[in-house]
Amino acid sequence: MKNILFAFLSIFFSITQLSAQGYKIGDEAVDFKLKNVDGAIVSLSDYPDAKGFIVIFTCNHCPFSVAYEDRIIALDANFKTKGYPVIAINPNDPEIVPADGFKEMQQRAAEKGFKFPYLLDEGQKIYPIYGATRTPHVYLLNKSGKSLKVAYIGAIDDNSQDAEAVSEKYLENAVNALLSGKSPVPDFTKAIGCTIKSSAR
Repeated sequence: MKNILFAFLSIFFSITQLSAQGYKIGDEAVDFKLKNVDGAIVSLSDYPDAKGFIVIFTCNHCPFSVAYEDRIIALDANFKTKGYPVIAINPNDPEIVPADGFKEMQQRAAEKGFKFPYLLDEGQKIYPIYGATRTPHVYLLNKSGKSLKVAYIGAIDDNSQDAEAVSEKYLENAVNALLSGKSPVPDFTKAIGCTIKSSAR
């Protein structure tokens, strides 16, 4: 009986660990339906002409996310017309961080003039699938046939504090590589930011 219980627990924890790992480079990303700050439900399928997506898990309160807001706006302005729009997702539980509530998201998007979707991961169902752990945390998706493949995961660049002191623009370089028909190098970097706030984790 103990052996059976041990085997069951081993399988359970293995599955839990696997699901917590999220996407890896080359994995196929699933679509989602999340509420935007304008009240509309947004899905990746709403962008049939997109070549891919810059999915960024971010939020209102985290100093790292705030430091990257202008850079995210610039990335969207640069790459949206080239087929890679920004899709920002707030993964935090507003019960834990009231500053990341939906009304606060609406206010922040209006203040900064976001021209990209800023979505609420209500129920925190999407960020674990991706494997996001920080804000900001980037997942660059590239269309391959009818599927979306993960092409880059990690940080936006190598300096979260000072945009003028950036020497490696990881995300920008990754998108430009895809636009040139190449694979991003590097395709993975460590995301630097605040931990995602969840009552379940």
